[in-house]
Amino acid sequence: MKEIIENVKLVENAPLEEPDRQYYFMEKAKEYVAKMSEELGRPLVAVIQTFGCQMNARDSEKLLGILEKIGYVEGTDEETADFVIYNTCTVRENANLRVYGRLGQLGAMKKKNPHKMIALCGCMMQEPEVVEKLKKSYCFVDLIFGTHNIYKFAELLTSAMQSDRTVIDIWKDTDKIVEDLPVERKYPFKSGVNIMFGCNNFCSYCIVPYVRGRERSRDPKAIIREIERLVADGVVEVMLLGQNVNSYGKNLEEPMTFAQLLQEIEKIEGLERIRFMTSHPKDLSDELIEVMSKSKKICKHLHLPVQSGSSRILKLMNRHYDKEQYLALAEKIRKAVPDISLTTDIIVGFPGETEEDFQETLDVVRKVRYDSAFTFIYSKRTGTPAAVMKDQISEDVVKDRFNRLLHEVQTISAEQCAIHEGTVQTVLVECVNEHDNHLMTGRMSNNLLVHFPGDESLIGQLVDVHLDECKGFYYMGRLENH
Repeated sequence: MKEIIENVKLVENAPLEEPDRQYYFMEKAKEYVAKMSEELGRPLVAVIQTFGCQMNARDSEKLLGILEKIGYVEGTDEETADFVIYNTCTVRENANLRVYGRLGQLGAMKKKNPHKMIALCGCMMQEPEVVEKLKKSYCFVDLIFGTHNIYKFAELLTSAMQSDRTVIDIWKDTDKIVEDLPVERKYPFKSGVNIMFGCNNFCSYCIVPYVRGRERSRDPKAIIREIERLVADGVVEVMLLGQNVNSYGKNLEEPMTFAQLLQEIEKIEGLERIRFMTSHPKDLSDELIEVMSKSKKICKHLHLPVQSGSSRILKLMNRHYDKEQYLALAEKIRKAVPDISLTTDIIVGFPGETEEDFQETLDVVRKVRYDSAFTFIYSKRTGTPAAVMKDQISEDVVKDRFNRLLHEVQTISAEQCAIHEGTVQTVLVECVNEHDNHLMTGRMSNNLLVHFPGDESLIGQLVDVHLDECKGFYYMGRLENH
């Protein structure tokens, strides 16, 4: 009873305005962490496992920022950690199965360490049947929350710390965006920046709009302020993130296009590179192509998911463009930005796909000549219209098509990548090469990797590298003028 009264008092005393409310709960959680740390005679360790896309990776940086603010230190070992968070993805059903499998192991670990806390968040938690299963079979989980209320993490965690029951807080949707909360970046020199959340497209194979909610764009002033702070803190490259960045700004009180936002971001002094993803072909405007062609900072890389080359299949996928429109768009981009690197996503084996439809996809691959492509075998996703479509394709047919597509993509990619051999390119040095510590690994504007001799002092710098030899999907090079 005392615990409940104290919890009520805690909430009653909290500020109503955000982000002040969350900073209040961070202080309360900090007291708990300090007390536990004193009892154990060591700092408390937190581990975040991130499944899924770059949006999830950015969310995990926000969670880690809050955890470090309240006194946790980041760890990597789930078994010995005091707090484990799974930031989940639900694009494919086997992603859910992986989480359940790992949760079973976590439950056994918690029996040995009763003070261990477990939290689940992300897209998978937005599915009601998932939450029901967790309540029934995984009652040892301390905290469950979704994609819409991640900003409330400190408040939810404080509740979980004071409760012996699972704290569950899932919102169906939201129009709320809370700014200025802590973030702990993975890289000091580059960062993801959310410019919008949610998706309005409802592609027939995709669960994302159901779990991420409707599109909502951040205030451009808040985006600019965040990037200015990042640059002041040493960031030279930003990746603008959204499920469909091309539709940015449509729901703002004062509408602003994505192209206009890019022009404002370009003005930020000290920022060297701008990347963005993902672009939906149906919303890619002439205005954006023009801005890209004139920009000194926007990277020469555009990820433009085609999904299929068949107009008939694209209609079934609810993509809102056909093969001819996509090819015309790709040609227009190549004309405006001749050295652009185009990459894509392709799904093989969508329900009803014939050999003729598949040949249309191969035709697009040959005509556009992608630098690389993420190729996927269609995976039936419960809860999407495509999951109940007739004519699901047999496994052996899909695998055969997938292998043929992969061969085509890889052959063209190797040819596309080789065209830069012998040139000097500016490279952002990212890390020590994971296979050879005498080499550094960096990324060109077109997103291709380059490995070259160097040392750790170069990390985070933009350097000129001579591309000696193309190795298919990456280059071996050497520093120019060194």
